[in-house]
Amino acid sequence: MTIIRTPEPSEVTGEAAELYAADIAKFGYVPSHTRVMANNPAAERAFEALVRAGRRTMDLRRYELVTLAAAQAIGSRACRLAHGRNALTVIDEAELVRLARDFHDAGLSELEVAIMEFAQKVSGDSASMTDADSARLRELGLSDEEIVDVALVAAARNFYSRALHALAVPVDDPPGLSPELREALLSGT
Repeated sequence: MTIIRTPEPSEVTGEAAELYAADIAKFGYVPSHTRVMANNPAAERAFEALVRAGRRTMDLRRYELVTLAAAQAIGSRACRLAHGRNALTVIDEAELVRLARDFHDAGLSELEVAIMEFAQKVSGDSASMTDADSARLRELGLSDEEIVDVALVAAARNFYSRALHALAVPVDDPPGLSPELREALLSGT
């Protein structure tokens, strides 16, 4: 349990109340990460803006693949579960289970596998990255803008997930995940 005070929906005002209301409308509850980040709504809004800027060249499927790969590389159980739930809108459950367990053996396209490998390397060993990492994505058809956006989305996931780790934010169990999908999303994190 986080030591950070997380107010109840009836206690928040202003921008924090707006964050809570948006989550209640979207999820039906206020996740732990929103409760903690409501202590700095401007930072939460800045993160959301950064994600929107990084997603400019991505459809939701690519965004979720990058996010799931980055979250796995840094061991973010919370982000794997939350984005696994989000991914169900663009990836069927059977495919999502396979890619959560091992995206190399999930029937993804060569480009999707390369994007996920890139996101994992950004998250796990970015200091070792060279032009060859980006060149691989270019060879598979990504433009420079798309490569930059993949890096930004993976790096943004690192920012947010690491803040949640640092603040000991509890991992929510989002509704709508089957036991099999939940187990697959948590494997390897």
